[in-house]
Amino acid sequence: MNLTLHVWRQKDAKSSGKLETYPARNISGDMSFLEMLDVVNEDLIKQNKDPIHFDHDCREGICGSCSMMINGMAHGPERATTACQLHMRKFHDGEHIHIEPWRAKAFPVLRDLIVDRSAFDRIIQAGGYVSVNTGGTPDGNAIPVPKENADTAMDAATCIGCGACAAACKNASAMLFVAAKVTHLSVLPQGSAERRERALRMIQQHDAEGFGHCTNQYECEAACPKEIGVKFIAKLNREYIRAGASSLVRRESGAGDNAG
Repeated sequence: MNLTLHVWRQKDAKSSGKLETYPARNISGDMSFLEMLDVVNEDLIKQNKDPIHFDHDCREGICGSCSMMINGMAHGPERATTACQLHMRKFHDGEHIHIEPWRAKAFPVLRDLIVDRSAFDRIIQAGGYVSVNTGGTPDGNAIPVPKENADTAMDAATCIGCGACAAACKNASAMLFVAAKVTHLSVLPQGSAERRERALRMIQQHDAEGFGHCTNQYECEAACPKEIGVKFIAKLNREYIRAGASSLVRRESGAGDNAG
């Protein structure tokens, strides 16, 4: 099939960008979307032109780095699929395809379709870990975990941190990402000890990075390649409220002791 691509080109973070048009010739429907871009780039290189820059690593839907908007949809038109898993059979011969980077204040464009997603790393660094001593590996494995909790943790842990939730949200909110990371750890006994501090710190970092607030449009759930549900945002809200109330009680208790 032959396609026409309208691709966002931007030299660097300080430059302004624009859409440029490129032909994609003799594309097989069995190619992945990134393989199609590889073919287009080979043609550009043969013409001594700058290839289209985009992020990729595993090309198996695991790393989350192939972040791009395809015809206005995060990762493209196929549900529960990353851009690297999207096949060209989803498009039609002669179709025009618009390809842009994530659009969020916290994801500045570095070049073409590449954005800086290190804001997610800083959110994880704020509390997305277990630092308490849970013993060695055999001890940790010996801790009983109810199946319901284990299933919930596994469902949340499927988040690959791609950023599609923030890119799809009209507020550029990453609450689904934060909710998945908080839930993954808080329902397990190893992570329960730090659940209050974790919720507070990660949400505070989320806001500091410039992400917006959730207004329950559910676009994040629709765009998530791992189909993580908004039910985890509800759980995050409960964790945050409990953590805030507990923190307030401790402060008031401390103030009373000092006054006495």
